[in-house]
Amino acid sequence: MSSDSLAMFRKNMGPELGKLAEEHLKHDLQQSDRDALQGAAKTVTTHASVGSLIGLGLGVYLAFRLRTARKAVFNTFKTSEQPTALRFASGREQPLPDLKTVLRPSTLGDVATYFFLGAGGLFFGGEMGVLTGTFRAKSQIGADRESRERIRTAFRRFQADALRTQADLVEKGDTKGSGLLL
Repeated sequence: MSSDSLAMFRKNMGPELGKLAEEHLKHDLQQSDRDALQGAAKTVTTHASVGSLIGLGLGVYLAFRLRTARKAVFNTFKTSEQPTALRFASGREQPLPDLKTVLRPSTLGDVATYFFLGAGGLFFGGEMGVLTGTFRAKSQIGADRESRERIRTAFRRFQADALRTQADLVEKGDTKGSGLLL
């Protein structure tokens, strides 16, 4: 599992695309546009980080609740009266094993519960943070109509240059060293 699968740790798409994007940021946009894009990027990062922390907290809380419920069920099972043998109609009696040792909550089970619910909460919260951050960043960028149009134009030019670079790499047959190919 790479660190890119968690929203809080995602990086850019590669050094080649990063350089190309920087060139378009410098030449196609005004300073106010660059500031708006940087503010939007910080918004997404903040939302992803906060969402990841909230998700992790909720995952650990759910693990605690699940562990508590599992212990309560075991204690109820342990104190209740269980049959010790099974008697058939023919009169034959078959002893039943004691299930208390098998059903007892273990430390390994507790660790697995905390780990998997914590990791699931981290992943879910981070993705929800990216989603809410993206919506918030979109509204921030779209507030100024002229700035939004300049940013869209610069992005279209960036996409065209990235596709040209990708086409050149495909024609050369170099698909291993580039971060541009999907």
